Amino acid sequence: MPRRGLSLAQGHPRSDPEQGPDRSSEASRLGLLWMALGLALALALPDSLVLWVPAEAHPLPAQGHPARLNRMAPQLRATFGWWNLTCPVCKVLFTVIDIGLKQEPNVARVGSMAIKLCNMLKIAPPAVCQSAVQLFQGDMVEVWTRSVLSPSEACGLLLGSTCGHWDVFSSWNISLPAVPKPPPRPPSPPAPGAPVSRILFLTDLHWDHDYLEGTDPDCVNPLCCRQGSGFPPTSRPGAGYWGEYSKCDLPLRTLESLLSELGPAGPFDMVYWTGDIPAHDVWQQSRQDQLRALTTITALVRKFLGPVPVYPAVGNHESTPVNGFPPPFIEGNHSSRWLYEAMAKVWEPWLTAEALHTLRIGGFYALSPRPGLRLISLNMNFCSRENFWLLINSTDPAGQLQWLIGELQAAEDQGDKVHIIGHIPPGHCLKSWSWNYYRIVARYENTLAGQFFGHTHVDEFEVFYDEETLSRPLAVAFLAPSATTYIGLNPGYRVYQIDGDYPGSSHVVLDHETFILNLTQANAPGATPHWQRLYRARETYGLPNALPAAWHDLVYRMRSDTQLFQTFWFLYHKGHPPSEPCGPSCRLTTLCAQLSARADSPALCRHLVPEESLLDIHSLRPKPLFC
Repeated sequence: MPRRGLSLAQGHPRSDPEQGPDRSSEASRLGLLWMALGLALALALPDSLVLWVPAEAHPLPAQGHPARLNRMAPQLRATFGWWNLTCPVCKVLFTVIDIGLKQEPNVARVGSMAIKLCNMLKIAPPAVCQSAVQLFQGDMVEVWTRSVLSPSEACGLLLGSTCGHWDVFSSWNISLPAVPKPPPRPPSPPAPGAPVSRILFLTDLHWDHDYLEGTDPDCVNPLCCRQGSGFPPTSRPGAGYWGEYSKCDLPLRTLESLLSELGPAGPFDMVYWTGDIPAHDVWQQSRQDQLRALTTITALVRKFLGPVPVYPAVGNHESTPVNGFPPPFIEGNHSSRWLYEAMAKVWEPWLTAEALHTLRIGGFYALSPRPGLRLISLNMNFCSRENFWLLINSTDPAGQLQWLIGELQAAEDQGDKVHIIGHIPPGHCLKSWSWNYYRIVARYENTLAGQFFGHTHVDEFEVFYDEETLSRPLAVAFLAPSATTYIGLNPGYRVYQIDGDYPGSSHVVLDHETFILNLTQANAPGATPHWQRLYRARETYGLPNALPAAWHDLVYRMRSDTQLFQTFWFLYHKGHPPSEPCGPSCRLTTLCAQLSARADSPALCRHLVPEESLLDIHSLRPKPLFC
């Protein structure tokens, strides 16, 4: 159970913080609230607004809340003269912040101060600061008043560990059933001529309603190639008709082209679609904008896929503010009911009544798309480092992991196999959530036949190992590349070949193919878009199969085979890698990430690098900065 925050069952606020002064003067209190929302803003604003790094920076450093606040803490100290702040005074100040917000949470007044702070610290361009604060302020003040940081945690962050301990996300564990784990049974290869299913996998479509050909792809805002981006100087080209290699998302015509040109990649038995429908203009999105994206793209998918069943998952961009997914105990206007109800309405033709029921409650569901196979769609926002609502209580939000265990146990009891789909990969989650998920995968390795995620926009995977020795590969999560170009990528999609629909099928992944639109060719004068297969996994990497051990072996082959790694690096970026080469350190961190399905676990990379380098590799684990 968490040390404080709201109980999932009761929803009561935490106990009062350590006692301090009752109330300060109006000016002092507002100044403190300004500082409070400044910290909250650093937590809430997506990384693309807090720190702009060009596409050449892949792979990127960790972007969890502690890393981001540690990066901003020196600026905050300098801005407010906190270099002379003592630990006792700091705790008194943050106690007053807590009391002040609980007694008078004036959202508009605090927001206006946060705008000034955002501009002072140059967190984003002024217009973005204005819009972002106005969008986030209501939710952030609500989260803060329900307890974000205790005074000792806030002061530990700002003044160091001698003053307090920064650990908002406390450790917790789920309960596994007492049913003994069956002995591991690796799947047997299907017999020659056995049926094979083809699953279309779509993720991170990111439709930009305001995309405009010819506009500046290198504007000052976090998202460009759109109305308001302005036009580039005559010495530089503007945004291409079909998309652009820059911090830009896709026009609707490119998504229509993708869906209308699927013929050579099909036919498909079903579609897995793991979210992120709206664009990255996260500082100015309304609920109406998000619902327009949801209904427009769902209608487009249905138009071109026809009777093929589609099974969606919720991305982190579906809500507004972005990443804001409160657990079900948050009710009223702050809840996610507006979004889940809309999803249930437009996805109803694809889902069962039971699936729609849990979708409306928490954005996750389970169903059986065919005999012997159970599909589980997780709401991975409940594991997200960026979901600021989890600062209230991060313990198994919505009870989703405990629900997952029940579904997996039922599948094991019935002899069914399970596919899991979700948006954010498990290795990119909060540590406790990720480690608990890792335990679940290890327990149900015989039942779990496939895991499919997106979010990072690049082409990669995560291997799971036995918990006892961390040496036996027992599962793999496939991370498919994005449809969007954001940032500097070709548009793309994935097709999985799965052991097919017959009695005794393992339903495991047999192979996969990635298809792209080469923007250089598509945007050439007089050209038409041509979606082409970029590669087939087993053929390109020389894999004997697509089971976990084969992907484990591939990582170690790439460690010693530079040419093989360069092939991976090229495909990792969907055929448009950064101009800067990936040197030895970049290569090790990239390979380490493929082995790290458990967040913040450098031990998984111990065979790749010398023991003394493990902490460095841990701190450099690639994370999606712009997703």
